[in-house]
Amino acid sequence: MWTEKLLKNTEAVLTPNPGYRVEDFLFEKIEKKRPNRLTNLEYLGLDMMEAGNVFGSSSPYGSALIKVGQIEQKLGTTEREYIGAVNQSYIMPLRKFLDGEMKTIMKERSILENKRIDLDSCKNKLRKARSIQGQQAAERELRLAQAEFDRQAEITRLLLEGISSSHASHLRCLHEMVQAQANYHAQCHTIMQSLATELAK
Repeated sequence: MWTEKLLKNTEAVLTPNPGYRVEDFLFEKIEKKRPNRLTNLEYLGLDMMEAGNVFGSSSPYGSALIKVGQIEQKLGTTEREYIGAVNQSYIMPLRKFLDGEMKTIMKERSILENKRIDLDSCKNKLRKARSIQGQQAAERELRLAQAEFDRQAEITRLLLEGISSSHASHLRCLHEMVQAQANYHAQCHTIMQSLATELAK
């Protein structure tokens, strides 16, 4: 449950537009490439450059708009690279875990719950049995149900113990995501510092 929540929240941060997230999900399900769409920063950069050209590239304001627009586009490209890095390093491994290992665990857990219900039913039959033959049949059924329950409990336990190794893998993925985020912000800071210096001239 927490892995699903973390995955969805990370996707929401990377792609704030829910329509785009749904579209990306559909493209992924039909195994097609996601569309290359511009980031909001790239759209802003295009509009600034267009406005700068309209106001005149020789005017101080028009010239500044063009410079800032180019930098906004650069920031947008950096953002797209960051989103791609986080998708690769964090989102895809979590999704793979949920679609593979976690589905298997949930299936085996469901089987275990059914075996427990069968076991409880056999216990009730034994309690309600009145004749010796009925008790013996109920005891045989109970032993069989107990053995099946124990076997399924062991399978489920082993699968659940494997989650700790998955968490170690998720920890590595989290470190990679944090590094990608740190790189992204450092690049953005460097780009903006150079813009601020250039505009101050």
